[in-house]
Amino acid sequence: MTESIALHTRLKPGTEEAYAHAHANIPPELVEALKGAGVRNWRIWRSGLDLFHVVDVEDYQAMRHALADHPANIPWQARMAELLEVQDDYSGNDSGIQKVWELP
Repeated sequence: MTESIALHTRLKPGTEEAYAHAHANIPPELVEALKGAGVRNWRIWRSGLDLFHVVDVEDYQAMRHALADHPANIPWQARMAELLEVQDDYSGNDSGIQKVWELP
């Protein structure tokens, strides 16, 4: 079973182009790590500096724990830390944005 998790992050002012460039050039080893950790899809939308993510994953907390120290994820997270206002610690203890409603 796959769960969908919504996330919200925020860019540092002036990093919009660098963020778009980074995501246009995702390292293949990171893609493999994400897939290996159970990610089926990860979509990101941007409105101004706000980023909204929807992650379809087998087990969100397990994915976060699996990627926390993964050698493909460590440099990626370091790069994102340069671009995002707040970078999480990849603890896996969060559960994303609370879902309020879904079309029945």
